[in-house]
Formats: sequence, C-alpha cells, structure tokens
Amino acid sequence: MKRQASEALEDQTGVDSPASKKSRTTEVDSPRAETTESGGQNGQANGERPAKRAHADDGHESERDEGDDDELGTEAPVTAPIRQTAPTEGYDDLYLDTIDRNVLDFDFEKLCSVSLSNINVYACLVCGKYFQGRGPNSHAYFHSLDEDHHVFINLETQKVYVLPEGYEVKSKSLDDIKYVSDPRYTKKEVVELDRVERRSWTLGGKQYTPGFVGMNNIKENDYLNVVVQALSHVAPLRNYLLLEDLSTKSELVRRCSILFRKVWNPRAFKAHVSPHELLQEVSLRSNKRFTLTAQSDPVDFLSWFLNNLHLGLGGSKTRPGSSMVQRTFQGKMKVESQAITARADAGDRLRFEEAADVKVDIVRFLLLTLDLPSAPLFQDELEKNIIPQVPLSTILGKYDGQRAQEHHAQRKRYRLLHPLPPYLMLHVKRFSQNKFVSERNPTIVTFDARNLDMSPYVEPNPAEYPPSEPIWYDLVANIVHEAVRTRDDVADSGEERKTWKAQIKDKATGQWVVCQDLYVDKLQTELLYLGETYLQIWERRRESKDKGKGRAG
Repeated sequence: MKRQASEALEDQTGVDSPASKKSRTTEVDSPRAETTESGGQNGQANGERPAKRAHADDGHESERDEGDDDELGTEAPVTAPIRQTAPTEGYDDLYLDTIDRNVLDFDFEKLCSVSLSNINVYACLVCGKYFQGRGPNSHAYFHSLDEDHHVFINLETQKVYVLPEGYEVKSKSLDDIKYVSDPRYTKKEVVELDRVERRSWTLGGKQYTPGFVGMNNIKENDYLNVVVQALSHVAPLRNYLLLEDLSTKSELVRRCSILFRKVWNPRAFKAHVSPHELLQEVSLRSNKRFTLTAQSDPVDFLSWFLNNLHLGLGGSKTRPGSSMVQRTFQGKMKVESQAITARADAGDRLRFEEAADVKVDIVRFLLLTLDLPSAPLFQDELEKNIIPQVPLSTILGKYDGQRAQEHHAQRKRYRLLHPLPPYLMLHVKRFSQNKFVSERNPTIVTFDARNLDMSPYVEPNPAEYPPSEPIWYDLVANIVHEAVRTRDDVADSGEERKTWKAQIKDKATGQWVVCQDLYVDKLQTELLYLGETYLQIWERRRESKDKGKGRAG
C-alpha cells in the first residue's frame, strides 16, 4: 500500500515495502498486464496470493493457471537470446541474404580483431572481420548483437553458424565461400593444371587464369612474391602441397600450402591473393630476417625458405632426398681443391699443378651460383658496349671441371655429377658488397628458353647415363631484377631501389606471363632475356624411349 503524502513515516511501520520492479518482457495486451495492488480488492493486506482473480468485464471468477507461478504485480526478467541447435522450422536461410561476398578476404592471418588470439577464430560474413569464439561471452557473439551481423564461418573447420542463436547452417549456397576460404583439389584436377587451358571470372566479371594471379605487395615484400610465384609452378612441389594432408606438418608448410591452393583457385572472388599469412610466419621463424617492411634478396630468402620447408616436411639434415624439396631440387657436385703455393715459377696461380695434392669432396646443392664477367668501366669507341652481354653457356662453364677459381688461397674446380635433379635452379650473381659500397653488374645474360644442354657440365658416368646423350632442360620461371631510381619532391636523388618480377611459362598454352605484384600480363618469348636475370628454374625434359629425343613435359 502506498503511503499518503500527509501521513508520517512512523505511522506506516506495519506496511510491507512494495515489490521491486522488474523489466517488462511480455506484451502490453498480455493477461499478466492486469495486476492488482498488494492488499487490494481481495483484502490481502499481508501480501498473500489471492486464490481467485475477478474479471471486470463479466463479473465471473475463474481459477488461476496452475503453471503461472509469477507473483502478481511483477514481470519476468530479461533473458539472453535463446540458443538453438538447429534453425527454426521454415527459417533455414534466415540472415543469409545479409552476406556480402565482396568484402570477404581470407588471405590475412587468422587473428581475432579484438583479442589478437589465433584460437577458434571466426570470420563475419557480413563485414569480413575476424572474431574469436561463438559462445555467449565471445567477441563474435557481442559483435552479432552490437552490429546486427549474424552469419559467421569457422576458419579452421569451414562450418557456418548463425549468432547469437548458435546453430550451424548447412545451406549449399555457402559452398562457394567455404571453397574460397580453403580450396581443395582432386588428383584429376591437379593433373590437368598444366595440360588444360583454363579461364575463370571474379565476382566483378574480370577474367583471370588460375595460377597466374596478382600478389599484394604490402610494402616491400616483392622479393617473396616472385619466389612464391616461381615455386608454385614447380609441378612436383606444387602437386604435393595441393594434394597431401599436411595437418601434422609445420605451420610454415601449412601456410605455404594454403597460399599455393589460393594461387590456383579456379573459383576465386578476386583476381589476386595476399601473402600476408605466410609473411607473418616467415617473419616469426626467421627472427625478422625477412619481413614485409624491408626489401630482401630473393635468393637469400629462397635458400632459407626451401631449407625450412624441407625440415617442416619432416626432412632430415643428414639423409639426402628425405623430403619433396630435396627430391625436386637437390643435386651432387664434385669439388676439387688445391692449396696455392708461393712458388716463383708459378706463372698461373689458377693452373692446377700435377705434383700438388688435390682434395676431392662430393657436396650437395639446391642451386648453382653463376659468376658474371666484370663489366667494362668505359664504353668503346663506337659506343656499342653500353650494356655488355654474355651467353648462359659461357658462365655455366664454371662447372665443366677444367676452369679453376681462387677462393681463400685455394684453387677450386667444379663438376656436376649424375643424376641431375628434376629441376635446376641457377643464381646469376649480380651484386657484390665491399666495405664502402654495394655494386650491381648490369650484364645481360642471353639464353634460349628451350634446349639447355647440361651434359658438358656433368662428369660422364655410363652406369647412370649414356655419355654421348644430351641432357635437355626447359625454362619454367625467370626472376628478373629492375633498378628504379628514387625521386624526392625536389629532384632525382640518383639512388636506386630494387624491384623484382617473375616471368613464368603457362605450360597449357606455351605462353609466357610476367607477374609483378598485382600486374599480370602476357610476354613475348623473345623479350625474356632482355632483363637482368637473377634466378632461373629449369625443368629437366622428360625422356622418351629414345633418350634425349623426348619433348618437354
């Protein structure tokens, strides 16, 4: 009972306090809205529940519902949205029309945008942001309530859920999103990658070729982009990473695999991918030796990357051929060493002496380094030698087993051994560093993209290969250096900045394609060697029954 304003407080000591107010959760026209005051018309002054409730409209009394245990004069508290294990019948596609495929980008590292955790991360299919968890206290749950975004995909299991209700959506209309998030291939599809010409279209209607897509240069990571572009066309390594279950392998291997799968995705929403996820793992594993904010050397990165992929795939440091990386790229080489003696009659310091001791070592390699001849300091009289040129076969002569080189007071000769690896990587050494300055050799290396014969540089071994047969290699990828002058707001500073691009062969069509960050275009074969070649990957030609006469595979 309410205290009248004219009554003293001490006169109301025998009256109970009114019941506390609670939030309204029922409709206004609900029968529960008809409440009575404590001590009202039924004479219940002590707050007891009346046995019957009078109806004002017809004067009859009816028994109260037995299931209604709420105290009269109160309302039920507000509760959280009801959690469901399945959608309400007839509402299987609820909220699916709010999904925006144009904002979805699954290339970035799987981290919650609030907690930065990488555990149990979901992507909002309405705005594309990443959030952790889907329980009532999770960031994804609060995001669904705050922003009215309701559809989320688990980035690990590819299952789609509706929040805050929490039930899984199994609509077939979401299969394209699941495929873009985690592309998977059958063995037949992988076999046809280099045999069947393919054309695909993005959401915006732009045509692209799977395997030849642009790659984001976030700041200074084009050195990684060109290496990934080249390696994604090395068939044995690519096929292995596309098909095998790598769940038990290292994080570096898994992130490389997902990037390769997205490069070859025939149903992508966009005609480019981002290496951000792989870059973050590379930066972590290399102790920030390779980052996205500082330019690095592609060959340095390639050496580090292949060795860590080898270990991540379970390869051994002592057992050759223990991973797909070594089975694809590793070869053997004989190295002969002889100490240089201070003899007055030794006219040629690099000539091997018959009387001196020769040490012979068998070493294994993943790539071969080629030395360029020194560039001339001055132009000739006719100004024809502005940019010098040298054939690839000339600088490969380093491995013929006859020419000697001086290294740390020793003469060395090199000779390759059978069997040569399926893929041969050649590094043209252009940069030299001394105490004062870093120098670049601009010499152009001329070559034919087909028919590279490696037999003159391999020691004959009749048990492995007929001595008179050529060993043909065909070019797969060519990484080219470009020097770009940096300009400030006032004038040309004269300093040069390194940029990189990859020239890759489309085996299905025979067409060459140049990829430089997001730029992808066709390239004429005749223009291949006009750039400053820095790294090449050659594929050994498959041999038919008549050795040496088979066509390129």
